[in-house]
Amino acid sequence: MAVSMQVVAVIAFYMVAALVMVFVNKIVLNTAPNLPTFLCSFQSISTVLLLTLTSLFTSHVQIPTLDYSTARKLAPLMIVDAAGFLFNTLCLRDVEAAYYNIARGLVLPLTILVVSIHSFSRPSLSVVGCASVVTFGFLLGTSFQEDVPAKAVPGPLALFYGFLSSLSIAVHAVLVKSSLPHVNGSATMLSYWSNLGSAVLLGFTAVLSGEVGDFLGMMKDSEWDWATFAWGNLITGVFGFLISVAGILSVKITSPVTHMFSSASRSVLQIVLGVKIFGDIITRQRIASAFTIMFGTLLYTYVKSQEPKPQPVEAAVPLISKDLESQQSHTSNSEAPVDSYYARSSQEKS
Repeated sequence: MAVSMQVVAVIAFYMVAALVMVFVNKIVLNTAPNLPTFLCSFQSISTVLLLTLTSLFTSHVQIPTLDYSTARKLAPLMIVDAAGFLFNTLCLRDVEAAYYNIARGLVLPLTILVVSIHSFSRPSLSVVGCASVVTFGFLLGTSFQEDVPAKAVPGPLALFYGFLSSLSIAVHAVLVKSSLPHVNGSATMLSYWSNLGSAVLLGFTAVLSGEVGDFLGMMKDSEWDWATFAWGNLITGVFGFLISVAGILSVKITSPVTHMFSSASRSVLQIVLGVKIFGDIITRQRIASAFTIMFGTLLYTYVKSQEPKPQPVEAAVPLISKDLESQQSHTSNSEAPVDSYYARSSQEKS
């Protein structure tokens, strides 16, 4: 009974943290849609600071010694992590919260494709079938809908951001496995490097793009709702860190199937809350799309759980990051995590 309650507590913690991240970020982006990179860099900095603070109280969080050699080896991961976080944020900014998971619906097919190319392996027909179901769900949700108001129809650029976000997650899943040996297999060390790299890259980008200047100018505008922006950033900074803890606990305590079912349940709640909080438009076509994507993902999890494991299953090590969702899945013997970050995050990190 104790174990069951522990699993329930971890799942509840994970779902609440993930939902808070998505909706608070959406509120912040509605307040300052011209500051997505600045928002991402702030959350990355917050995660670095909270990791450093936590390391003072527990030995479970290890902070690496910064050196050029390790930074060079981890550069691909840091670049993909920063790019994925930004594309995630841009996608959330430009689509409705209830539509967000549909816009990023190609995570599973792209992850299977990237892992197959990287490992020079061919996925089984059942795995390809699951990916096909998810892809059909994505196409169903992104096809033209005449009964949806123009403002609720995601533009091509928003869907492109969703595609790039999904692709970044897929590449990130591969890079995490190859990057862990450079930090002695420590998830927190890798997270620290990843977030520090994102903070530097995104902060520099925010300066070059003029977002820092825009932010300073908006601070002088008495009509700008700076309080919502400030509190929203503070909340997402803290919850971005908390959701990483939830991801680690989820991998350690729950099974892949349980974790995927909790992610599916959270997707349903996200749609309902998006309609209630933001008045998002939901149609039968979008509902069918969301449930088709969830069904294909759950089917994939089941298929992978039934496959024989000729080698010991490599332990999944989640990456603490600031994804807007920070969805994380266990690493199977032949596939990388289906959704990492966040491992964003939410993200998942954004």
